Amino acid sequence: MHYKVLIADDSMFMRQLLKKAISSDRYTVIGEAANGKEAIKLFKRMSPDIVLLDLTMDGINGMTALKEIRRIDSRANVIICSAMGQSKIIIEALQNGAKDFVVKPFFNELLPALDKVIK
Repeated sequence: MHYKVLIADDSMFMRQLLKKAISSDRYTVIGEAANGKEAIKLFKRMSPDIVLLDLTMDGINGMTALKEIRRIDSRANVIICSAMGQSKIIIEALQNGAKDFVVKPFFNELLPALDKVIK
């Protein structure tokens, strides 16, 4: 099966790294957002199977975007991918519906996180 992924990160460089890290026969990046507002808009329009979401973004941040995406679709598969790996933030993200939390730049944990979410 092939899964559609939306990447939301304010850094174009990081979006490219994430795209490269997950591109495979199993996952295709169907959209990229530079902030939470774009992520929400693209989520509504594209209905991705998985959203990779950074927390620190201008305007609507990742935590707010997570809450809104989960309000739109309570079954949304959102994985937070952020350098902000403090336990308090990880717990808050998981309590708000994130399926997993990958600390940047440990991308070796990224594909196992995606695989776990879609099972």
